[in-house]
Amino acid sequence: MEQHNDLTQGKVTFTLLKFALPFLLASLLQALYGAADLLVVGQFGDSAQVSAVATGSQIMQTITSVILGLTTGGTILIGNYLGAKKFKDIAESVGTIICIFGIIAAILTVIMMILTGNITKLMNTPIEAIEDTKQYIFICSCGIPFIIGYNALSGILRGLGNSKAPLLFIMVACLTNIAIDLILVGGFHMGAPGAAIATIVAQAISFIIGAFYIKKVGFNFDFNRSDIRIEAGKAKKIFKLGLPISMQDGLINISFIIITAVINVMGLTASASVGVVEKIIVFTMLPTIAFASAIAVMTAQNMGARKEERAKQCLYVGVASSLIMGITCFAYAQWNPTSLTALFSRDTTVIQTASLYLKSYSFDCILVCFVFCMNSFFSGCGNSLFPMIHSLITTFIIRIPVSFALSKMSGVTLYEIGFASPLATFASLIMCIFYMRSEKWNNNIGF
Repeated sequence: MEQHNDLTQGKVTFTLLKFALPFLLASLLQALYGAADLLVVGQFGDSAQVSAVATGSQIMQTITSVILGLTTGGTILIGNYLGAKKFKDIAESVGTIICIFGIIAAILTVIMMILTGNITKLMNTPIEAIEDTKQYIFICSCGIPFIIGYNALSGILRGLGNSKAPLLFIMVACLTNIAIDLILVGGFHMGAPGAAIATIVAQAISFIIGAFYIKKVGFNFDFNRSDIRIEAGKAKKIFKLGLPISMQDGLINISFIIITAVINVMGLTASASVGVVEKIIVFTMLPTIAFASAIAVMTAQNMGARKEERAKQCLYVGVASSLIMGITCFAYAQWNPTSLTALFSRDTTVIQTASLYLKSYSFDCILVCFVFCMNSFFSGCGNSLFPMIHSLITTFIIRIPVSFALSKMSGVTLYEIGFASPLATFASLIMCIFYMRSEKWNNNIGF
């Protein structure tokens, strides 16, 4: 399997689709093994366990998104160096990534294990679900090194234009997670703790397979143990590119956590319903996320090769491709939402309440097609600060305040609260359009 894939050549549409498809399948599988816990618990457990897994998995998803944002900084940097044929810089970047994320993994694991109880309280977890939530978060926290390891290795490979290998890693992990979920939750009725154990075993397998793959196949450039060190210049660039993306993704997930905490006060049914819809939304947005990620790598390579117009074409093709899936998901959510919410719960009240939330929330499926792809284009050009800025603004001025205000109004249902997210995304889209027209996004060519 090739380690290098030149994304600066060939027809843009074909090249983007070829690179994005494995990324999409890998993202689908990663989300599936994340949702498998909720799917199985929803069929074999009660609403309290569904609430626990939904709340706990949101915390873990936030951590994953933050790490993915940071690794994207490394992916973009490697892609830019590859486009410019700077192989020594690529080797130094890979070594720096390994060191940085090894340190982050150790620190973050300890912090999460210590703060499990505090996090559960901050989430306003319903009393019936507190113990299950604590156990789920604690067990999953033990698997943080594997989450970080898998995403770091995948980020390196994708920067080199190889989106196929990460797909194979996650495919094995997904099947493993589902199998263990069915055994521990369905067979032994271990509930949330059983689901958490299945998740960390799957994460460990994806990381171990990835490490063995890289060791066996190697790279098509000189890379030695002496390269595994923190090179200050490369570390600075990785954080410059990745930290804004990480903060952007993290803030969005944190806003969802805050909204969940706000809605948790409304009771167990509302808590479980929001958790169900968040899982569904993750799936509906995966095609857009996959195309956006492909745009970031292709843009980085093409900017490194000084092919600005081709980079723009990547953006246009990515948006158009994402819209096909976004509009399809939105239409289905309007037509038959209960068929989706019923996958995650047997409680008829939860199914109906979640369907209302999904109908309004699903407008976001269309809007994010533009915002996510434009954010990735800006980041691929070396301008990842703007996406973070507009995300900060819309998160803390629109998404959270609107959700909180609506939750306090008498007679308001989850249907009305669900409009907060698309409203915030629309505001981000307006800012992205103005930024795109300003041409300021092309000021950091070469990073």
